[in-house]
Amino acid sequence: MAEIPAQQSGDEASARFQHPGFARAYVRVVEGMNERGALEHRRSLLAGLRGKVIEIGVGEGSSFALYPPAVTHVLALEPEDSLRSIAVSKAASAPVPVTVLAAAAEKIPARDASVDAVVVSLVLCSVADQAAALAEIRRVLRPGGTLAFYEHVRSHYALVAGLQDLVTPLWKRIAGGCHPNRDTLGAIVAAGFAIEESKRFGFSAQRLSPKTAHILGTAKRPENPH
Repeated sequence: MAEIPAQQSGDEASARFQHPGFARAYVRVVEGMNERGALEHRRSLLAGLRGKVIEIGVGEGSSFALYPPAVTHVLALEPEDSLRSIAVSKAASAPVPVTVLAAAAEKIPARDASVDAVVVSLVLCSVADQAAALAEIRRVLRPGGTLAFYEHVRSHYALVAGLQDLVTPLWKRIAGGCHPNRDTLGAIVAAGFAIEESKRFGFSAQRLSPKTAHILGTAKRPENPH
C-alpha cells in the first residue's frame, strides 16, 4: 500500500494500490502458506477478539472464516481491486458479519475510538508509512482496545538483516510494496501501544523457502489517550 498525495485525482490515487501481478501470485501462494501453518497462526491471532473489529489489508479474505462468534462485525479493508473482489465473495459465507471496503491503513474509514480491535495480518510490511498507519489504528481503537498483529519482521541475525536490507528496494517493487526488513514490533511500541504478548518464531511460507522471522501477538491502546 502507499500514501495518497493530496494533489492526485481519485483514479490516480487508486492506481497506486493496484498490483495485479502480485495479487495473482499471492492467491496462488496463500493456499500453501495456510497449509504450512499460516491458517493456524491467523486462528490464534483472532481467537480472543470480541465486539467491533477492523481488519486492514485482508487480501483475499483468508481470515474471515476464523472469526469467533464474540465478534459482532468486521470492517474489512483491502485497496487492491482483484484481491478485494475475492474477499467480497468470501465475506458472504463468513460466520460473522463482514463488510469489505476499498481503503488503506493510512486512512481508515471509521470514527475515533469506535472499535474494540484492529487486526493486521502480514500487512504492516507493505504500508508506505508504518508510523502513519499505526497512528490511524490507535485513533480508531477505543481506549483499552486491542491491536492483534501477525507480521514477518527484520531478522535478529546481522548477516540476514543485511541481506534483507539489500533486497528490499527490488522486493518492494515486485511484491506489492513489501519490506522484509522492518522492525514492526519496535514501530508498534513507538506508536504508543503497550505490548500484552508477542511470540517470535521462524516460519517458511513455502516448502522450499527459508524460514523468516515472524511475530504474533497483541497490544493495547492505553486507557489514557495521551
